[in-house]
Amino acid sequence: MNSKIRIAIVGSSGYTGGELYRILLLHPAAQVTTVTSEKSAGKPITDIFPHLSGLTSLVCEPLDPEVIARKADVAFLALPHVTAQEAGFRFHKLGLKVVDLSADYRLADPAVYETWYEHCHQYPDLLKTAVYGLPELHRERIRTASLIANPGCYPTSAILGLDPAVRERIVDVRTIVIDSKSGVSGAGRSPGLSYHFPEANEAFMAYKVGTHRHTPEIEQEISRLAGSPVTLSFTPHLVPMNRGILTTIYANLLSPMDTGKLHAIYEECYRSEPFVRVLPVGQFPNVRNVRGSNFCDLGVYADRRTGRAVIVTAIDNLVKGASGQAVQNMNLLMGLEETAGLRFAGLFP
Repeated sequence: MNSKIRIAIVGSSGYTGGELYRILLLHPAAQVTTVTSEKSAGKPITDIFPHLSGLTSLVCEPLDPEVIARKADVAFLALPHVTAQEAGFRFHKLGLKVVDLSADYRLADPAVYETWYEHCHQYPDLLKTAVYGLPELHRERIRTASLIANPGCYPTSAILGLDPAVRERIVDVRTIVIDSKSGVSGAGRSPGLSYHFPEANEAFMAYKVGTHRHTPEIEQEISRLAGSPVTLSFTPHLVPMNRGILTTIYANLLSPMDTGKLHAIYEECYRSEPFVRVLPVGQFPNVRNVRGSNFCDLGVYADRRTGRAVIVTAIDNLVKGASGQAVQNMNLLMGLEETAGLRFAGLFP
């Protein structure tokens, strides 16, 4: 008898779907039993992801929750925003645990969701039960949840960078500025002119300045940590690399502090966290050292000249920023060791 947790990857043709499959292939307690793709229904998943050849014989199916529910215990939703609302509702109603990688259940306030995503939320009651799936903040709530809103990639890098500083009340939250750089895979697999090789190669640009949809997600979680509403500045940039996010955060210190003390606060906060690596004093992260891994590397500096804290984080946007974190959430949901299937080093060089 197969005692492994049965997994459905719903919307498997994008980068996050491919990463989920790659990670779950080696998971000791999980087995992918179903993959869906509306455009590729009837085709082997290896037609979409040749790097999985010889490792799976699954064929893509259309999205039919009733059929899938008979073959799965957990549904990972790697669907576009808005589309995931209905799928999440139906799978939840059928009794499956759901990890949603879209933004549809991340924002607790449906009015905020409608403002930023220009679409009303059809299931506000279900939204109230969803748990924001950043384990470092909400581990115990995740364990008892049935629907997990997997965080966005930029918010993961920013919130992990800010958590100790905000929690310990050492920075003025009114002065937070977040500067993030992401590889092109963060935009998804659908073709777009900005991500066409001649357009993206040797280019470096800010985009969606002041309007990026991850802004309210970051503000929501930082406000929870601060205990009051926080408005901050967030600017994303596109850099010509496949994977990775480097985020640099600036905030005014509330009292003078040297780097050693700031570092000690971060080290203590993350001492027991399996996927956050606080680098030694004087060292700062490089995205190449987390590529392909579920780690977040973090470095800090207290600038006594300006009175600011400078915090730098690096993650792989497709792993800790998406699929790896989704598996981390599934482990917690299903009572498994949190690090199961995720304790692997990044790719180097």
